[in-house]
Amino acid sequence: MWRLGLGTSKVIHYISALPSAAWSESRLRRVVLLGSTGSIGQSALDVIARYPERFRVMALAGGRNAALLAEQSIRWRPEALAVRDEAVARELHELLPVRERPEILIGQEGYVALACLPEADTVLSALVGAAGLRSTLAAAGAGKVVCVANKESLVLAGRLIRRECARTGAVILPVDSEHNAVFQAILGRPGLPIKRIVLTASGGPFRGWSGDRLATVTAAQALKHPNWHMGAKITVDSATLMNKGLEVLEAHALYDLPSERIGVVVHPQSIVHALVEMEDGSNLAQMGTPDMRIPIAQCLNWPHCADVGVPAMNLAALGGLTFEEPDLLSFPCLGHARRALREGGDLAVALNAANEEAVSAFLSGTTGFMDIPTLIERAMDACSGDEPEHLDAILRRDAATRRLVRTWIRA
Repeated sequence: MWRLGLGTSKVIHYISALPSAAWSESRLRRVVLLGSTGSIGQSALDVIARYPERFRVMALAGGRNAALLAEQSIRWRPEALAVRDEAVARELHELLPVRERPEILIGQEGYVALACLPEADTVLSALVGAAGLRSTLAAAGAGKVVCVANKESLVLAGRLIRRECARTGAVILPVDSEHNAVFQAILGRPGLPIKRIVLTASGGPFRGWSGDRLATVTAAQALKHPNWHMGAKITVDSATLMNKGLEVLEAHALYDLPSERIGVVVHPQSIVHALVEMEDGSNLAQMGTPDMRIPIAQCLNWPHCADVGVPAMNLAALGGLTFEEPDLLSFPCLGHARRALREGGDLAVALNAANEEAVSAFLSGTTGFMDIPTLIERAMDACSGDEPEHLDAILRRDAATRRLVRTWIRA
């Protein structure tokens, strides 16, 4: 485990060790990409395409988009693919030429098998939501270098992943732009006491809106993020500030920090991705153009830095950088996540499951925008509060919460 800081009160216990010298100095990294058809996956393949001599794509996993996964398979010629279910597998089978048809695996078992692929040393976990938990945990159990874009894995099972990293020597590298920024800021500073970290939020498309106005928000409006190009679920999470709430829980899992040492500020320009506040009051900030190829490449190439085609910032053209406190009254999801961290138990599992179900219902037009935080709070209130000690307990709470929220939505 990587330990930062002096004394006892300002220590950060990172979730894993840093990558080994053998991996860091390797000329070729053999990569499994879980979630290759999503926005993170496509950006990762763009990074890999720029440095084909450094990477070999061993396996790709998608969800429902058989057409794009077939294109990726023909381009990268992986040894194996994985998809969500039999229907997608049949579609994919028909799309692939006979001579270029790798093994096609199905469902969670397929994702787990790819995560543990013996020939691979690096796994990029970019599946959306709780669906990425089993494969992320399996990759840690297999001792891989795991580049984690699936924040829900850490929200649901941070303790289990930390335990697996200690047991197997697996490494976690954070892909989320905020946590990657924190990671970069604290590297090489083992002797400096760290007071807290501060995550930035863009505020989404509804910054400054009142609760009454938010009640009228449509899915089309929520999907228009001002700065980032992301998938539908995470874009809605950004609009409700739940994405920042999940990142607070992710920060706790990664850096072993309590809620009071994890700050959040709204920063509409999305240029400063995070800050690390030192004991003397100084702040170390990581800044960059809002493009996910930067943190993806930082993880895949670690400890090297490489050009990934993102234009450099023009500081003079920015005009200014502004920061403000989040509005927890209009955007209560961030407060719900803080509660889950403070109270512990199974609240984070319930929060995430309820959020996924509520966002899905909102996108389909069956609930309103402000029903999302209401359903989450009800689900958290219905929790037992018991700490799930193993994967099965997490999955049971997840499933029970989803059934309950679906019942409320139907009613």
